[in-house]
Amino acid sequence: MRQVILAATMIGGLLAGCGPAEAPKATPPAAPPRVLTAAERTTALAALPAPYNTADLENGRRVFARCRSCHTITPNGPNMTGPGLYGVIGRTAGTHAGFKYSPALKAAGFAWDDARIDHWLQNPRTFLPGNKMTFPGLPDATDRRDVIAFLSVDAAPPT
Repeated sequence: MRQVILAATMIGGLLAGCGPAEAPKATPPAAPPRVLTAAERTTALAALPAPYNTADLENGRRVFARCRSCHTITPNGPNMTGPGLYGVIGRTAGTHAGFKYSPALKAAGFAWDDARIDHWLQNPRTFLPGNKMTFPGLPDATDRRDVIAFLSVDAAPPT
């Protein structure tokens, strides 16, 4: 045992003579998400397919508040009880990095589009049995339309 300690001490002393170790480079902080101007939001909303192009984005934001306890919508936002939803529209179900999905979502084999998100939000349990989302759903079609438009405009990568 003394020989191991002595050898470690000698190696440590030799390495110390090689000069100071480089300090790890700090990762620059992520840029804050770009906030769309009112005009950009209006243009983005108008570009959505019907009926989402007539949605009320502020109502979508308010209704989405129910989702914020489990989901983030910022670029590189952390996963919480649910996966981050930034850029969810167009993403293959069950593939957001770092989130542990149910086998049902991992095997779903589809990309999220407006119609699938609408059915999911109406009742996640019946849309895809076996998923682990406990949210009971949004029964109001107008609220679902507004949340989908909100995700399409305010939680989507710039185009």
